[in-house]
Amino acid sequence: MQGLLALLDDRRPRLTLDESLIGTNPGLGFRPISSRTEEGSLIWYDIQNHTTSNKWVNLLDEFLDSYVQNQTGKNYQHCDFNRTADDGNVCMVDLEQFGPCSPTNVYGYNGSSPCVFLKLNKIYGWEPEYYTEYVEEMPEELQIKINNTEPSERNQVWISCEGTNPVDKENLHGFEYHPKRGFPSYYFPYTNTPNYLSPLIAVQVLNPQPNVLISVECRAWAKNINYRGGDLQREGSISFEILIDDKDQKE
Repeated sequence: MQGLLALLDDRRPRLTLDESLIGTNPGLGFRPISSRTEEGSLIWYDIQNHTTSNKWVNLLDEFLDSYVQNQTGKNYQHCDFNRTADDGNVCMVDLEQFGPCSPTNVYGYNGSSPCVFLKLNKIYGWEPEYYTEYVEEMPEELQIKINNTEPSERNQVWISCEGTNPVDKENLHGFEYHPKRGFPSYYFPYTNTPNYLSPLIAVQVLNPQPNVLISVECRAWAKNINYRGGDLQREGSISFEILIDDKDQKE
C-alpha cells in the first residue's frame, strides 16, 4: 500500500480537463471589484476626493498581497520566452514591471487613467492554443500588435478591450496593457507547483470621458477559449463599468 501511495502525485487532481467539473474553458476575471453586491462591476471615484479612489487602491493592495509577499526566495525564478521554469520552480510576476499600473503608482487611481487587472482562472494541465497570425474577428489594432511582435514571442493569450456599445467607444480614448498585451506561454500549463502565481495583465483605461458611465468589455484570445458576451453566462470575457467624476470638467 505504501508503495502505491508513493506513486501517486498529490499535486495532480484525480480528474483533469474534460473529466473535471471545471472543464477546459478558463474563465477570465478582473479586479478591483467592490465587495458591495449592489455596486456590481462598477468602478466609480471622484477625482477630487481621494477617499473614493483609495477604496480601489486598497482592494488592489489586498488582491495583490500574495504577489508582493510570496516572491522572496523560495522557488521563484525569472522566466521569458527563452527560459521556462525549472522543475519544481515557478515563474515570478514582477509588479514593478507594470509601469503606471504598479503599486508604486497606486495603479493609476491618483489620476484619470485607472488600471484594471485581468487574470485567467487556473485549470490543471490546460495549455492554450495560440493565435499567432491574422484572425478575421480580431480587432484590427490587436492584429497589428501581433504582426509587430517577434514570432518567437507570439505565443500569448492575447487580450483586447473596447467599449461595449458605440457610445461607449466614443467616450474612450484607448487602453495600455502592462507588462504585455497577453498572458505569456511560459506560465502554462498550471501543474499545482507550490507557490505558483497566475500571470496578470493590467489594463490602463486612458482618460475616459469624465462624468459619463462607460461600459468596457475585455476578451481573451486563444483557439481553445470559447467566447460569449452579453450579461449572462459570459465565457472568455469580462465586462465592467467605469465612472470618473470630475467637477472641473462638468459643463
